[in-house]
Amino acid sequence: MTRYFHAALNRMALFTALVAAGVIYFNAEFMQIATANIWLNGVIIGASLFGIGLCFIQIFQLLPEYKWLHGYTHGNRMVALPPRLLRPVAQLLSSHPRRITADALDSVTNMIIVRFEDARESVRYITNTLIFLGLLGTFWGLILTVGGFAELIGGLNFSDETVLQSMQIGISKPLSGMTTAFTSSLLGLAASLIVNFLSLQVQIAQNAIFNELIDFLSARTKISTADEVVKILPKINLATHELTKSVQALENHISDR
Repeated sequence: MTRYFHAALNRMALFTALVAAGVIYFNAEFMQIATANIWLNGVIIGASLFGIGLCFIQIFQLLPEYKWLHGYTHGNRMVALPPRLLRPVAQLLSSHPRRITADALDSVTNMIIVRFEDARESVRYITNTLIFLGLLGTFWGLILTVGGFAELIGGLNFSDETVLQSMQIGISKPLSGMTTAFTSSLLGLAASLIVNFLSLQVQIAQNAIFNELIDFLSARTKISTADEVVKILPKINLATHELTKSVQALENHISDR
């Protein structure tokens, strides 16, 4: 588990450093793309930075969970309880330090899966938002392009000798719309890929903790055998017989009244 967890964290740090180095190296080209539509592209860049920061926050939030599980599986029963994700498991093991039932294992497994999925929902929403912003910029740019060409053609006087000069001056507006479309699409898709990669590393770290937890709990799971069921059946039959007698006595008491 240690190897997978730290490997995921190292990949996140290395990938983020490479992205930052690429932005710095191609600073002029990046600024040209970002300023093509400063408002929309600024929102895309801000959302991508937020998503990157959220991914790092999530993987660092796994550290207390990892420390508790690593300590508990290695015999340290005095380690502090984890803050959120594995806290139900820690409480279950503290109340049942020896064995747990298969039903309890199934319930705990489902609970941990749901909590991991909930933790990833915010990053998934950010990646979808980045794709949406890129598509929004694409359609926005196409609308500006089509509108600009319609306005340009409608305002041209083809009998005028300076029509070519007018076309050269007026074509800048539709071309700016194409610039908006391409730059916003490029930024949105690139940002979503970056955040998705970091989210994948967080998921790998979560899966490493989850697999270690399942392996540990599986070795402590108590499965009811056929002999135990046979021993319990007479007690169940006796309790059912006593319940039937009580119901009949209550019915007779009510009928006598």
